[in-house]
Amino acid sequence: MSEKQTIEQLKKIGLDVVTSFENNKVPHIDIPIRSTSNIVYSNKYLCYVLGDKKLQRSAGNIRHVKKIAQLLKVSDFCKDLVSHGKRHVTKRELYYISESWGPKLKFDEQVESDDIVEDIEAMLEKPREDLKIIPNPKGSLYGDIVLRFKNPKGEVMTVDCLKTADGQQIGPRTCDAEFVRTSADKILAIETGGMYNRLIEENAHEKFNALLVNLGGQASRSTRMIIKRLNEELNLPVYIFNDGDPYGLHIATVIISGSANSAHVNKSLATPNAQWIGVTATDIIEYHLKTDKLNEMDIRRIKELQKDPRYKDDKRLQHELATWLKLGRKAEQQALLKFGFEFVVNEYLPAKFKELKAPGFSK
Repeated sequence: MSEKQTIEQLKKIGLDVVTSFENNKVPHIDIPIRSTSNIVYSNKYLCYVLGDKKLQRSAGNIRHVKKIAQLLKVSDFCKDLVSHGKRHVTKRELYYISESWGPKLKFDEQVESDDIVEDIEAMLEKPREDLKIIPNPKGSLYGDIVLRFKNPKGEVMTVDCLKTADGQQIGPRTCDAEFVRTSADKILAIETGGMYNRLIEENAHEKFNALLVNLGGQASRSTRMIIKRLNEELNLPVYIFNDGDPYGLHIATVIISGSANSAHVNKSLATPNAQWIGVTATDIIEYHLKTDKLNEMDIRRIKELQKDPRYKDDKRLQHELATWLKLGRKAEQQALLKFGFEFVVNEYLPAKFKELKAPGFSK
């Protein structure tokens, strides 16, 4: 959706309130409920989304008046940000900026401003990044792709990610970039910075004709957005390479099908056809990797994933979860380096790409 349409959506929030006053009606705002009671699994989008339940905040209720006023103020603030086009703010900055709005509108705690931002996200059905409210930059992109975007001064820049030292940092301008050209036929998303650097140094991008994405742990929303765009706009399949533990698998599942906490914007962030490479429980056994014992949280997460409706029919994943419970051990990506620096690129990943019938490995 264009910035012009976003501006019109934000304006409408305020105009609806004004119209109610003009018609001698008590203004109210309907906000989708973001609690678990209103989260449903969508077979259409293959991720959790919000249901139809809504919370009504009415100006006729004295307890709602301040929140309505704050929501209108934040909506107007975001409208100005989008209209200006150059500036972005973090959620933390928004909280401190509200100090200038006076005692009746400022937020006493950041959780209050965060909650308002998420209300607006849910109302507009779009992530806060579209409103110019951003997380701290995290993640990077390396490989044969040329991006075009505007720098903070509004000047158009063209960046060849292959000519960067460590990849192009993924931030608010990068995730909105125009994809000028690429020769890559796949995306390899990597959990850890160490393994990402290892794959760059071993020329994995050339060997696999792939774009390498450094997730930096749990992927930021900007990183998830650019992965989704690359997948949908350039038709590049996505493969996720993470640590061999339940947390690493959780990182993969958030990319694939979103999270319950982001149900109101999962449709804009999730990449349902992304595939998990590993490290799997079977890999731990097959390669005799150095391991640590699963803790109680790991075991609880595995059992939750076994029951998750998103994965109940995924035989490969269910097999790996059962194997993990039986094994009771976990391993990091770097455990594969016991076989040498080149093993991951020359042996491990080619075998995985062949198993998953990736482009260039389907025969």
